[in-house]
Amino acid sequence: MTDQDRDLLIAIAHALADVARVETLAHFRGGALGIENKIDGGFDPVTIADRAAEQAMRDLLNRNRPDDSILGEEFGSYIGTSGLTWVLDPIDGTRGYMSGTPTWGVLIAVTDETGPQFGIIDQPYTGERFVGGLGLAEMTSPQGRRALQTLPSRGLDHAVLFTTFPEVGTPSEGAAFHELSGQCRLTRYGMDCYAYALLALGQIDLVVEAGLNPYDIQAPIAVIEAAGGIVTDWQGGSAQHGGRVLAAANPQIHAEALAILSKAGD
Repeated sequence: MTDQDRDLLIAIAHALADVARVETLAHFRGGALGIENKIDGGFDPVTIADRAAEQAMRDLLNRNRPDDSILGEEFGSYIGTSGLTWVLDPIDGTRGYMSGTPTWGVLIAVTDETGPQFGIIDQPYTGERFVGGLGLAEMTSPQGRRALQTLPSRGLDHAVLFTTFPEVGTPSEGAAFHELSGQCRLTRYGMDCYAYALLALGQIDLVVEAGLNPYDIQAPIAVIEAAGGIVTDWQGGSAQHGGRVLAAANPQIHAEALAILSKAGD
């Protein structure tokens, strides 16, 4: 990849985040969201903002990167010819979005056959943008710009652990998570993608989830790895396709958490 190619990919990723900000902020805390439930027997909401934001990003890619593939949560896959794929989650944390909490985010990643190369976690309401990959690891916000750097090693008894749902997947997965939680200093819930951003920022040690999709995790992988962290599945393999995810600030605490989580059954 040439410097020109790199700069263009970064610029397009920021442009995608910019248009998604417009669409998501147009509806956030603004009343009617047109909420629909995507599944039977549970609650998986989608709003008009989810769809509008993804459509705006797809329109931008169609104009500027027509040969690239797209994988998005709301409108599925488009297969291109360039070998690059844009992985889009227009609102990660729709439950938080509809509730008015600023813990949701826009996830954007560009990947190749080896995995995520660059990612953005954007929180439009607070104006925070976390980027990682292609030589960058930084956050920009109304307070300015700062480098991303994960925490150095410390034991589980000093660790801060985040996840989204207290039940964490299946009973077996939940049992493994709660065994890990019992060894950590503090466990917090309900942060969605913002938890991964806080890990990259050096605020917390671990994020553990199960049942993820590729568009939930590819941008966080790029951002966290650029900041010095590690993201795998619960067996230590690749997490880029979703499923069970362990994100850790450093290899040492990753190994401690993995020793517990790897005992979870199917």
